[in-house]
Amino acid sequence: MAEQSNGQVSKESVLTALRQIEDPDLHRDIVSLGFVPESDINISGSNVAVRIVLTTPACPVRETMKEQAQVLLRALPGIESAEVTMDATVRSTGVGRGPKEIEGVRNVIAVASNKGGVGKSTVAVNLAIALRQFGAHVGLMDADLTGPNIPTMLGLGAGFQADTGLGIVEKYGIRAASIGFVLRKGLPVVWRGPMIGTGVRQLMHDLPWNAEGDLDYLIVDLPPGTSDASMSAAQEAPIAGAVIVTTPNNVSLEDAMKAVTMFEKLNVPVFGLIENMSYFVCSHCGERTEIFGHGGARETADELGIDFLGEIPLDTSVRGGADSGVPLMESDPESSVGRAFAEIAQTVAAKTSVQHFFAPAAAS
Repeated sequence: MAEQSNGQVSKESVLTALRQIEDPDLHRDIVSLGFVPESDINISGSNVAVRIVLTTPACPVRETMKEQAQVLLRALPGIESAEVTMDATVRSTGVGRGPKEIEGVRNVIAVASNKGGVGKSTVAVNLAIALRQFGAHVGLMDADLTGPNIPTMLGLGAGFQADTGLGIVEKYGIRAASIGFVLRKGLPVVWRGPMIGTGVRQLMHDLPWNAEGDLDYLIVDLPPGTSDASMSAAQEAPIAGAVIVTTPNNVSLEDAMKAVTMFEKLNVPVFGLIENMSYFVCSHCGERTEIFGHGGARETADELGIDFLGEIPLDTSVRGGADSGVPLMESDPESSVGRAFAEIAQTVAAKTSVQHFFAPAAAS
């Protein structure tokens, strides 16, 4: 029955109305998915207030769902006003399955390339900051032990923790750790495979990632290649998914395909490919030049049967941000490149949320 005998709309009628809203990734309604807690439905006369709790603050259809909910609730008989509050609680994809989870980390996302020089670390840093800007609690782990670039990109001096020991540092609202924090400038890391594996394990499990509260996402910046660091990361913690960064040229795409195959063999879901340095637009004349070609990542993703996550143009502001230690997502998030990073972050967050529902043993 849609209404109670006193004419007031019931909670059941509110839930029935909201069942018409479907999650586009899971293809189920938001009520059956548990996004609408019955305790957060408040009805007062002709007014109704509802809280919808999504699985990520970076949900790309957040505002669309809110508008749909408001329209549906206002259409209920006897309702004059409807207030819809959108909230989010990020769920874990790793608890209870596979390797030991990192304490206080709900989701681990690997950023990989298999080829150096494609902008993988730049993507990892800006992806982490974009997720933070959406309201998530984010960490960034530099797993490139022999060539750590995260300290420079975050504006942290090489070796500034050399005397105090490695620890987690907060910068731009994200928590970061890198062996570069304890390496003085110019000092190389000359390690064999087993030492690389040990280093990755210690970064994951020996540092207090949750000292300031649990992390929704830990972005792991992997080194180029398909060897020790990548395998160790997959063996040491449950990874929600991997993001593969490539440039459009054939050599880079060949390596990207190898990275996809590696993660598939390691039973790590591949979220898709990002085409970095996709094209260049002259700031003076506006002419577009496809320096490394264009569209190769999309074609490769189609060939591999995985998703194409987006393209990021070659832009001097991205390079300048990496060199100056002020990433573009911090200095100019509303730029066209910033919006590209934000859209990719939303897609990655949505794919991470989907993994929760495909992991029966995972706890919320």
